[in-house]
Amino acid sequence: MSVLVGKDTRLVVTGLTGREGTFHALNNRNYGTDVVAGVTPGKRGQDVEGIPVFDTVHAAVAETGANTAMIFVPPRFAADSILEALDAGIELVVAITEGIPAHDELRVYTQLKRTPGARLVGPNCPGILSPGKANVGIIPASFFKEGNVGVVSRSGTLTYQIGNELAQRGFGNSSIVGIGGDPVPGSSFIDIIELFEQDPQTELIVMSGEIGGSAEEEAAEYIAANVTKPVVGYIAGFTAPPGKTMGHAGAIVSGTAGTAKAKAEALEAKGVRVGRTPTETAEIAMEILSA
Repeated sequence: MSVLVGKDTRLVVTGLTGREGTFHALNNRNYGTDVVAGVTPGKRGQDVEGIPVFDTVHAAVAETGANTAMIFVPPRFAADSILEALDAGIELVVAITEGIPAHDELRVYTQLKRTPGARLVGPNCPGILSPGKANVGIIPASFFKEGNVGVVSRSGTLTYQIGNELAQRGFGNSSIVGIGGDPVPGSSFIDIIELFEQDPQTELIVMSGEIGGSAEEEAAEYIAANVTKPVVGYIAGFTAPPGKTMGHAGAIVSGTAGTAKAKAEALEAKGVRVGRTPTETAEIAMEILSA
């Protein structure tokens, strides 16, 4: 199996006719994802290499049965695009867009709480890959093969690096989920770890965090109370200076709160082994899987 995306994914891409939307939607389709529609207001009736374009997500869902949406529209339109997808009955929304204003993210977060059964991954994320089944987003799928390691990460590039380190050691992935590094994510570590815990294909979970916020500490508590599968952690930012934003909007340390050291200690206190580099993290995962 896999989590979130798979052979039953029917993808609609908002912003399909833009440069990035076209490029990544076609990459996803070439991988094997069933890309059934695109949405760009005012361009109904057009198509992008055979993918039909609609004015609204509602129309795309009615015509094609889309159940997953990928958001590739500019930041100022992204929140409304996400909300439209939720209103159209889309079960899973993957928001790739970076730079969405925080107050817009809060609007989306509030609506998610009022929409049972709907899930948002992102914003500002690389998407989701279930190797051999479906790719929704910008993850370079050629790096990965199908296997039994589930990966969840705040950082896109660290997702690729850790996954590639595992692949070089002969291990594959059940699914790879990038949750994004914004202060108001649609899905948390806990949300995705819960799915991996329930997924029979996943035998080990790798969680890649970073400085800022308390998501990793909260995940440590959840893992101790609810997760039976081994979890390996990595925290980016051991050398990050206090008060600096490091790449992501949510990656900022205030005083001693949110440091890589504090997060690693919280995870290790709950039995999660934490690597200090991506390579060490992959080596720990390999050691556990080999055993």
